Amino acid sequence: MRPVGALRWNASEWVEAIETSIGGNGANTCAAIAMFGVRARLLSAVGDDEFGERSLARLRAAGVDLTHVHTVSGSTSATVVLIRADGDRMFLHHPGVMAEAFEEPFDFASGLADGCTRFHLANAFALPRLRRHWAETVRKAREAGLAVSMDTGWDSSGRWLEDLGPALPYTDLLFVNEEEALRLSGCASFDAAAALLRELGAAAVVVKRGPSGCAVFDRSGQLNVPAFDVPGIDSTGAGDCFAGAFLASLCRGLSHAEAAHMANAAGALTVQSIGAMTGLLSWNETVEWMKRTPRRGS
Repeated sequence: MRPVGALRWNASEWVEAIETSIGGNGANTCAAIAMFGVRARLLSAVGDDEFGERSLARLRAAGVDLTHVHTVSGSTSATVVLIRADGDRMFLHHPGVMAEAFEEPFDFASGLADGCTRFHLANAFALPRLRRHWAETVRKAREAGLAVSMDTGWDSSGRWLEDLGPALPYTDLLFVNEEEALRLSGCASFDAAAALLRELGAAAVVVKRGPSGCAVFDRSGQLNVPAFDVPGIDSTGAGDCFAGAFLASLCRGLSHAEAAHMANAAGALTVQSIGAMTGLLSWNETVEWMKRTPRRGS
């Protein structure tokens, strides 16, 4: 819902828009990958309720492989997103069936990853069962021949590097936003944080900087990539779609630098409408959009 100002108990506040869309870090990322023309398989769970049915229908329409999304008894994860006039958000999250999902590490030798080249873990901090075997899961993915990427998300428990750290040596690409980078590292700047995360094992780190674009840190050094100059309405899901576009670009043979520009475009398209993936376009449509949209500072 948008825009939401001060929260006042025992009072009513009128808003301009209340809309429903599907979300979830893995779902958003997979949808972006699929819409960019790359096969994407989602590993997840939904409840046997209306939200679950609607989510599956939307992802199926986007072209996501749902073979390993299980419907279980209970409620589908849901989040109420309160959006301020400036686009900042507050999440009220109910984990639903995902609170019990992924009790054991994935068995990549069982055909789970057949036809895949990459394994992406979207916000393990939000998966209480999986974070217990986080490092083992990504190690098994690497041993199965998959390139490993992770998008950290926000750690409400405050454990941060304590849980993420053991997984970093098996990580080819780590996505974090600026605040997450600082929390993980204890550093005063995002570039120092990225350097530390690479020292701890991540081969490459991409820092998502919102209106400032992104910064890529890999063996070639640091690359700052400016954002597109667009008005922001709702940043919900923009980071997930950014990661999905980046990964899809790599699968299509682009470099880190080229992938960063495509990812910035996906993020910019997402923030211009309410909902996590409402503004996404296809690969060709995004390329055309980039040609006519100025970048900040240009």
